[in-house]
Amino acid sequence: MLVAERYEKIVSLVNERGSIRVSELSELCQVTEETIRRDLDRLERAGRLRRSHGGAVSVKDLPQHPEIPYAVREIMNADEKKRIALEAINLIQPKDRILLDASSTAWYMASDVPDLPLTVLTNSIKVATELSIKERIEVISTGGILAQKSLSFVGPLAERSLDAYHVDKVFLSCKGVHLERGISESNELQARIKERMIGMADQVILLADSSKFGVQAFTHVADLSEVDIIITDSRMAKDTIAQLEDRGINVITV
Repeated sequence: MLVAERYEKIVSLVNERGSIRVSELSELCQVTEETIRRDLDRLERAGRLRRSHGGAVSVKDLPQHPEIPYAVREIMNADEKKRIALEAINLIQPKDRILLDASSTAWYMASDVPDLPLTVLTNSIKVATELSIKERIEVISTGGILAQKSLSFVGPLAERSLDAYHVDKVFLSCKGVHLERGISESNELQARIKERMIGMADQVILLADSSKFGVQAFTHVADLSEVDIIITDSRMAKDTIAQLEDRGINVITV
């Protein structure tokens, strides 16, 4: 059995039974208990299961990393987010078709964007509400399951609605940006809809203050190779900027 096959078998057994002991996994996989312990350590680091005394337990039914409530996110690094939002608005042209995610930075964009002829697709209640007072902007909401803490629509319906559209530019944020591991989010539902957003845009613009760099959140969204422009704040480390630019990403600091 290949190592990857053993990993999948271990995860399957843990999810099926809820919990399982090292000795039993050793017998079922026909490897030593020491090998199983190393496997469990790696699988725990990958978020596939959780170690317990003498074995492992499933994470399948455990709540994923909680989202930070919108009211809290709105005031976290607010000055940096507002500057980033204003810079992002400069990239918008009349008659653009754009997508704004449910981040607080996107909401700052919606608040300050001029009343231009635009089409804006969003999964954010707050963004849609902010844009509703601007007569020349056509707003399209995804619908879907309401994630109450982020006031965003997620889930299969929201994802399917995105499949019907193509946009010129997507503006989105995230929980973490890692040079090797890419963009990440707090839970799978948020990660999946942002992955769809990235795939439907000609240009991907990531809005991320410097505190998010070097962070790997719970669920992978996309590799940095998918990003065209990053707008961040002036506290961003110069060596990180250089590494991003070496990869062909245009980095704008504000």
